[in-house]
Amino acid sequence: MSHNLITILGPTATGKTKLASMLAHEFGGEIISADSRQVYKGMDIGTGKDLSDYFINNRKVPYHLIDIVSPNFEFSVYDFKQEFIKTFIQITVDKKIPFLAGGTGLYLSSILQKYEFGKANFSFEQQSELTAMSLKELSEILAALKPALHNTTDLIDKERLIKAILVARAEGYSEVGKDIEINSLNIGIMPDREIIKERITERLKYRLSNGMIEEVEKLLADGVSFEKLNFFGLEYKFIGMYLNSRLNYNDMFQKLNSAIHQFAKRQATWFRKMEREGVKIIWLNSPNFNKAKEIITQEYFYGH
Repeated sequence: MSHNLITILGPTATGKTKLASMLAHEFGGEIISADSRQVYKGMDIGTGKDLSDYFINNRKVPYHLIDIVSPNFEFSVYDFKQEFIKTFIQITVDKKIPFLAGGTGLYLSSILQKYEFGKANFSFEQQSELTAMSLKELSEILAALKPALHNTTDLIDKERLIKAILVARAEGYSEVGKDIEINSLNIGIMPDREIIKERITERLKYRLSNGMIEEVEKLLADGVSFEKLNFFGLEYKFIGMYLNSRLNYNDMFQKLNSAIHQFAKRQATWFRKMEREGVKIIWLNSPNFNKAKEIITQEYFYGH
């Protein structure tokens, strides 16, 4: 089967969105975002929703699954997959090339691996894998396994969440979009770890000085609770703790900076796991447009 999707993935702060936009502009494509937080309206700076990245040569590259729901709505990987399938079909019908771009491992796996997270069991290995995940990641998995369970944030105890996931896996789950065959050409961006760390820290300083704290204040003013900010994690969690007087500014910065570095490491670990499970990823050590263009020309159009 020939390729019918191009995926640009990588950890945070690697330049994948800009690269995906340049490639979509070059090849007449449209972008489907694979970012679990950019779906939310009003969460712009903290999620890295750099919409200017989608303008190439003063022309807007069409993008999807960004700014589609309120922060008070619980958007899960199940919802993502349904929205992805609808968007993928529409882009294909329009004779455009769909580009999937982002770094949320669950979202990427749900498409590239048809959400194959394995048969359920209560083994130590499965429990250890789940224990290493954040509350939000666990909630995403449970929401995908149990779509009828609308509010997984009610399960904020990690042990209860893990148990609920293992039980749900034991009961099995229905595959969304099982009749859609996806054969993706996957290009990964993975600079040297020190480069990623430097970019993360510089980007965080810039965002904190350019409206990110005010963005979180507005979310609170609009009725988003501190508990929900904690659920969203990273920037929203730690800035929420700062605004709630639980952390001073310096501690907030240090803890948040460290948490984003750890997040980038978890993303890289997830991508390696995908590779072990059979997903082929062609890695670049920078968002090199010419190299990526060459790969797409050879692999997508000629199938070499």
